Amino acid sequence: MKYNSGKQKKAISIHGEAYLAFLPENMNKEFSWEDKKIDTLLESARGWLGELNAYSKLIPNVDFFIQSHVAKEAEQSSRIEGTKTTLEELYIEKEDLNDPEKVNDQEEVKNYIQALNESIEKINNPDGLPLIMRLVCAAHKTLLSGVRGYKRHPGQIRKIQNKIGGSAGTLKDAVFIPPTPEDVIPLLDDLEKFWHNKNLEIPDLIKVGLAHYQFETIHPFEDGNGRIGRLIIVLQLMSYGMLQKPTLYLSDYFERNRSSYYDALSRVRESGDIEHWIKFFLVGVEETAKKGKETLEKIIDLQIKYEGLIEAYLGIKQQKLGKELLKHLFAKPVITAKEVEGMLGVSKPTATALVNKLAEAKILTELTGYKRNRVYKLHEYLALFNN
Repeated sequence: MKYNSGKQKKAISIHGEAYLAFLPENMNKEFSWEDKKIDTLLESARGWLGELNAYSKLIPNVDFFIQSHVAKEAEQSSRIEGTKTTLEELYIEKEDLNDPEKVNDQEEVKNYIQALNESIEKINNPDGLPLIMRLVCAAHKTLLSGVRGYKRHPGQIRKIQNKIGGSAGTLKDAVFIPPTPEDVIPLLDDLEKFWHNKNLEIPDLIKVGLAHYQFETIHPFEDGNGRIGRLIIVLQLMSYGMLQKPTLYLSDYFERNRSSYYDALSRVRESGDIEHWIKFFLVGVEETAKKGKETLEKIIDLQIKYEGLIEAYLGIKQQKLGKELLKHLFAKPVITAKEVEGMLGVSKPTATALVNKLAEAKILTELTGYKRNRVYKLHEYLALFNN
């Protein structure tokens, strides 16, 4: 169907430059579609999302595994914006990275993880914040604090005109110019109402897709809009009760289909083709939920395998420590013997001996090749996320 996505609005920049900003239509209203394929995709996506959610609730110690899901989401969402930290590098102590650029990239991804974890804690807490712009602004403040972009007013709705693409210092060749600053607050108020409007006869998953398009079109911050917009997807799914844990990392799908992702958003603004965007989004949910469930299944198989190896390679006294360490490794799959001391509250010789045994069992592999200050990774576990 033809969707009235908005219109171009004439404006003048602070430098006296005339330009056209895109003013989207309000989102808080009924929405319907004509393409029957959307119904099929919606049913499949909801089914896989439900399976993923149910499976995540059945797994013992699932919160240890969830941190790697969050880390993967953070890494991929940041990669879309040009940050190049790998999942392995994310867990290495910054003094061991030996590259200022890698340290900066790592800090950006860690900020994303902190922003997502803080936001989830707030919406899960009965006394915390619901999914509102106040929560989103708090997440944005955490995201940009102390990293590149820290001068771009973290946590504050923009008061200047921003843009996507084009040359620095001019709006003339911008790929896209979002709404003018004076239009941002009313549009965000409308979007917030849409998030929580239970009178609209729109399936929740469709609402998530529509809201993501609208947020990215409003582009309410000076920097970090892409990462915050993708973070909101997880929060909205959890707020609607479609996910109990943040196990759906759509940024991986968006990163692998980056040009299609931007093209689908642009097609709505340029031609009103909202159905194309919804189909792209639903395919992503279906594919990612299916992959997420398969990953959780493989994690359980891997846990059973590792526990068997611990029993085969470690003595009776070491086995309890080995299995306790294994839980921590699922949350932080790159470690040093010194970190093991703190995790388990054991002596240096005990920690070193334990790590050596896990390396002998090929549960851990060594990363650095050093004789001292060695770094180990839970390689098969990390491969599940890197694949």
